Amino acid sequence: MTKYIIRRLLQTIPVLIGVTILVFSLMHLVPGDAAKIIAGEGASDQTVENIRERLGLNDPLYVQYGTFVGNAVQGDLGSSIRSGRPVMDEIASRFWITFELAFYSTIVAVFLGLIAGIISAVRHYTLTDVTVMIVALFGLSMPNFWFGLLLIQWFAIGNWMPESLEFLKMRPSGWGDDWRQVVLPVLTLGTGGAAIIARMTRSSMLEVIGQDYIRTARAKGLTERIVVYRHALKNALIPVVTVVGLEFGGFLGGAVLTETIFAINGMGRLTIDAIRTRDFPMVQGTVLVISVLFVVVNLLVDVSYRYLNKRIDLN
Repeated sequence: MTKYIIRRLLQTIPVLIGVTILVFSLMHLVPGDAAKIIAGEGASDQTVENIRERLGLNDPLYVQYGTFVGNAVQGDLGSSIRSGRPVMDEIASRFWITFELAFYSTIVAVFLGLIAGIISAVRHYTLTDVTVMIVALFGLSMPNFWFGLLLIQWFAIGNWMPESLEFLKMRPSGWGDDWRQVVLPVLTLGTGGAAIIARMTRSSMLEVIGQDYIRTARAKGLTERIVVYRHALKNALIPVVTVVGLEFGGFLGGAVLTETIFAINGMGRLTIDAIRTRDFPMVQGTVLVISVLFVVVNLLVDVSYRYLNKRIDLN
């Protein structure tokens, strides 16, 4: 196991190098001069040149890239053009909000997806199976921004609830001060993931249920519940875990629309604001942090295979 982890960590180095190259290229590919943006309108040419010299923008690209990587390894991603604060401080103040949103959404997606997928697989080719898959297809097809607005209309600003259920009325903006702020964005972000997990669980369960050892377990007289949950589900989870890892990473990087709709001050909204104001260091920092987290999540998913199936040799 240790050798495998070390090998996988070494394999992530080229990926991270590629990520840093892409992130570094953002500043040079996007139209606009960062020095002029920092200096502001009406700044003299000398002021702009001084800023370029201070930021090292006059150095060759390979020197700038080396400086960027060296500082990033030390946790220094520069300073925000908009606020003047260190980029890492800005990210740190928003990161846990996005992490909590992605984590809770993943829990909801796994819970709903597994239940729907197992029911659909056990009752395959029945009306229940067809109904569950249609609902999953609907959840997979609808855009987050549309579903989020519907939830706000139904459960936050609509007047259809009786007075006795007013305590269940959700709050359509903010995060963390009240549980009613959490429910709608988590459902908005987690529904699409639940649909994907449900379809994957159904497909994987149907494949496993048809194996010889499942028929043997049934022939021994084991109850259907034990056959499904103790024997079939554990082996069917391997491809599902892969999807869950990808979904969690996608939630971290794809929470932009959800955070915008519900006015959540997370990393997604921070990235959008940075793009609007051409705050290049902030855009670089947020993209780099999310990319590194995605790589780490994939590593954890690979390691988890060994615990789901002891026959898998990671050495």
